[in-house]
Amino acid sequence: MKESSLWEPPRELIHSSNISMIMESEGIKSYSDFVRRSIQDPKWFWRKLPEWLGIEWFKEPTDIVDLSKGVEWARWYRGGRVNLTYNIVDKIVKTGGSDREAFTWVGEDGSKKSLTYGELKDEVDRFSNYLREIGIGKGEVVSIYAPMLPESIIAMLSAIKIGAIASPIFSGFAPRAVADRIILGESRVLVTVDGYYRRGKIINLKRLADEAVDLSKGVVDRVIVIRRLGLDMDWFDERDEYFHNAVKGKRPSAEPEEMDPEDPALLLFTSGTTGKPKGAVISHAGSLLKPGEDQYINYDVRQGDKMWWITDIGWMMGPWQVIGSQLLGASHLMVEGAIDYPDKDRVWRLIDEYRVTQFGFAATVARMLKKLTPKIGGEYDLSSIRTFGNTGEPIDYDTWMWVMFEVGKGERPLINISGGTEVFGGLVLPSPVVPLKPTTVWGPSPGVNVDSFDDNGTSIRGAPGYLVVKNPIPSMTRGLWREPERYIETYWSRFPGVWYHGDLAVIDEDGFWYIIGRADDVIKVAGKRIGPAEIETIVNSHEAVAESACIGWPHEVKGEVIVCFVTLKEGYTKSSELEDQIADLVASSLGKPFRPHSIIFVEDLPRTRSGKIMRRVIKNIMTGRDPGNVVTLENPESIDYIKQVAKEFKELMKK
Repeated sequence: MKESSLWEPPRELIHSSNISMIMESEGIKSYSDFVRRSIQDPKWFWRKLPEWLGIEWFKEPTDIVDLSKGVEWARWYRGGRVNLTYNIVDKIVKTGGSDREAFTWVGEDGSKKSLTYGELKDEVDRFSNYLREIGIGKGEVVSIYAPMLPESIIAMLSAIKIGAIASPIFSGFAPRAVADRIILGESRVLVTVDGYYRRGKIINLKRLADEAVDLSKGVVDRVIVIRRLGLDMDWFDERDEYFHNAVKGKRPSAEPEEMDPEDPALLLFTSGTTGKPKGAVISHAGSLLKPGEDQYINYDVRQGDKMWWITDIGWMMGPWQVIGSQLLGASHLMVEGAIDYPDKDRVWRLIDEYRVTQFGFAATVARMLKKLTPKIGGEYDLSSIRTFGNTGEPIDYDTWMWVMFEVGKGERPLINISGGTEVFGGLVLPSPVVPLKPTTVWGPSPGVNVDSFDDNGTSIRGAPGYLVVKNPIPSMTRGLWREPERYIETYWSRFPGVWYHGDLAVIDEDGFWYIIGRADDVIKVAGKRIGPAEIETIVNSHEAVAESACIGWPHEVKGEVIVCFVTLKEGYTKSSELEDQIADLVASSLGKPFRPHSIIFVEDLPRTRSGKIMRRVIKNIMTGRDPGNVVTLENPESIDYIKQVAKEFKELMKK
């Protein structure tokens, strides 16, 4: 399959898909026509979507959207009443799904736990009643500092059920970062865990949570501790309580709060350029509709399926997985620990054992899997997978091909998605029924009027532009948490009346969309802009290269030159000859102006637990700035190596 050729979806996949059933019911012939109509008539789409997803209202809305305060402050489903938790737990039980599996959790040590929807409702109701007993009510924030665990999900859904706001915090954060988020949310309750496993090591999270509570200076007055490992730990009787004791003896029924669709359900903190986290506020309507739309229309999730996205509940994709799959009455898989521990085949073994139907990851995770198991033998049955997913960063050509044709045997699509925390889902992504070019995100998500703008706010094709959204959608953050001015400045000021998302996009001559990186990662060589992902795709295609990260290095004449950090596959060693080969490969593919100035071989690249390579950290170190927030890194030891490389590189540049 050449880069310009198309992957065509199998006929059986098209005919059996959810989107085909929708199009048939609406008398629409093609997916492109469906998306076009959803953009031209957004009120039609956003009115019909709750019906397609089976959303149950306590009170039907009288108006789809109110724009009287401007597009920046759109208000959705006016007059309606709804509750997220009711729709993804109670409704399933009420409609006969009590014995259906809601999720399965698998520990790194082999322990397992599954809950049916009936069991989940019982646990959620008990913890909801506990929260009400200790005085937590509508609009208060409940912080959850724990990995993907059954109790983490129960806590999140319980808070939302009673009208409080759930704020999951990444379990890899250090105490200072956790405290910052607790203080911003003014969370009186923190749910955490005694400890968990990561690559065979015990992570004592309760100890870190105690430090965070101390740093938060009296904000937290109750810490609920999930008992995972039975660790000895400091205990404060007036403040601490075990999760299992909190739910013991509580009534196994709790009425949901009937919420305005605009009321916040989730407070999701994401990185800000100033260093201060941004609090994305996702409403009950938005947090139901966008994961539901993405998973039903684009990932083809249906009852009986099992989704697994390699993520943490503190990242957007964790709640996205839970909410979308459960809204559709499906199941999902949560896995403790690393993807390659205790063995390199762990991912394939779990997919086979649990019959995963939708498998998602960040591109770096896929590259790690490709490096660990370049050939997938017949030992594991992966035929249950119907769709793959990638998000968080652009995927390179070689990895896209490997996922599609080595893992997927050319029989199922890779749904490459770009969106983000602040929109709680995808802005551009394919559906299973469309042809694909390698690495494409295809085009607009239904109901989302996306475009690519140049610096002047003019639509641009065939060259990199800024990904923008020209209409509001229900899942857009409802401002930023207590920072309305920052919200307008961040998303609505660059192109007034248009949402600026921060990604760089390219639309080719056939109308296929590609995401080439974040706008703040863009490299400018002699005035020519290029995204690092485009360079990395070429570098990674060299037979010796495992992974790469490319940045711009200041240059007095050209503005910037390209510097690529490269890790090698086993059996290859660094050499000046190999440097020239890689640099020449880029020059022959992109043109001589884009020949990398330097190829730097490194042992590892800084990455988050979700697999995303942190170019920002590399660039900051190389240019002498503070590396910034590195508490999310899976491999913090890589920082010291990059610092040494930076020192040597700067000395070399002086000569």
